[in-house]
Amino acid sequence: MGFLARFLVFMSLFTGLVSGFALQKLPLIQFDEGYTHLFGDQNLIVHRDGKSVRLTLDERTGSGFVSNDIYLHGFFSSSIKLPADYSAGVVIAFYLSNGDIYEKNHDEIDFEFLGNIRGKEWRIQTNIYGNGSTHLGREERYNLWFDPTEDFHQYSIIWSRSHIIFYVDNIPIREVKRTATMGGDFPAKPMSLYATIWDGSKWATNGGKYGVNYKFAPYVAQFTDLSLHGCAVDPIDKVPSCQDGAAEDLLLASEITESQRKKMESLRRKHMTYSYCYDHARYKVVLPECVVNPEEAKRLRVYDPVTFGGIPHRHRHGKHRSKSRRVDGNEAI
Repeated sequence: MGFLARFLVFMSLFTGLVSGFALQKLPLIQFDEGYTHLFGDQNLIVHRDGKSVRLTLDERTGSGFVSNDIYLHGFFSSSIKLPADYSAGVVIAFYLSNGDIYEKNHDEIDFEFLGNIRGKEWRIQTNIYGNGSTHLGREERYNLWFDPTEDFHQYSIIWSRSHIIFYVDNIPIREVKRTATMGGDFPAKPMSLYATIWDGSKWATNGGKYGVNYKFAPYVAQFTDLSLHGCAVDPIDKVPSCQDGAAEDLLLASEITESQRKKMESLRRKHMTYSYCYDHARYKVVLPECVVNPEEAKRLRVYDPVTFGGIPHRHRHGKHRSKSRRVDGNEAI
């Protein structure tokens, strides 16, 4: 099936999503049809069925894969099973980026899964960058409401010219709306899709307090149900190969229904542990696209009065939250 035919199927199904059509109904692809090996030599293994992939981190290296094409907007999804037991310092990422093309002004849309010590839960972190705006992290972090090491769960990204939506098991957990005040901070250039596992000992768990312990290696992340649907871009001409109207259909599909919005609000209320929009220690002035929810602000302020309440750093008894690209995982332990 050619790209255009696949995209027409995608759009006909995805438009149905607005009225409740399930994300998992979208067609899946073989690994070799949409992806290629990125790094990690023998630490990347494609299952014999051609549909599932194992990424491994050991003392030698991590591993990863990347899409064959670059895309300007689309729907990107995989079901993922995370490593069990001690996983502190381990980072598994499922993300869009164009850092290899635009080294100084790249865009990025991230799902990052952050490991933890034994007995503590994995956490999800989402983030976006546009036009090299890495000095303005837009992270949000959530505890999971299930054990991601016991079974596969679906993680999906919708990216249109006006919206970015992150989904877990067909439930939206975060919506980013493009605003005029964001300017180039909203990702707007063609990107590749990546999946990686790597050693994030310096920051991923409790601000680097707990690093990867290779006694528990190898760490294995499993990927299946790969969905890759979007406007592929010619790397030379940089023109999207989408039929007329496809962008409008994607725009329609990126609108969250009333039922989905209620689920998202409930999930965020119960499971969100960090949002840059409420981080007064990091941003003295709220970034322009933030819509402050008083209930969220109050809950997070009780959870961490220093970060979300603007208490001066001298009251932190020596602890310091990094202002670098990554947000320290102090809330996990």
